[in-house]
Amino acid sequence: MHRVDTIEGMGHGVSNAASSIPRAPLDAATAGKIATTLQALATPSRLLILARLRQGPLPATELAAEVGMEQSACSHQLRLLRNLGLVTGTRKGRSVMYALYDNHVAELLDQAFYHIEHLQMGLTDTRPDTPVSEHPINTTR
Repeated sequence: MHRVDTIEGMGHGVSNAASSIPRAPLDAATAGKIATTLQALATPSRLLILARLRQGPLPATELAAEVGMEQSACSHQLRLLRNLGLVTGTRKGRSVMYALYDNHVAELLDQAFYHIEHLQMGLTDTRPDTPVSEHPINTTR
């Protein structure tokens, strides 16, 4: 299977040509897993955590401070994100360093950002061959 690590060439429309990754029909079990992941992304605090980790790994205490959360609340969200395979935690002495699980999580964040940005500009695009901007997400906005 071919792996795609960038969002270059993805279009706004629904088309098999928009992605070089072959897609199998969606079954109920996979739909449930996807829904669980998307529900995890439906909380602003979790999105802030993921967006900050998009910039690079951080210890849990620094991460909580940077996203403006209490340590206990941030740790709870990190545990959930870790259980869903969206972040990893590696013990470094007395602290735990958190990072995004892989590039797929970053791409998911990028695509959500691009979609919202596209909607806010009032653009409609029904043509499947229209390319998405090739500029990566800037999480420091």
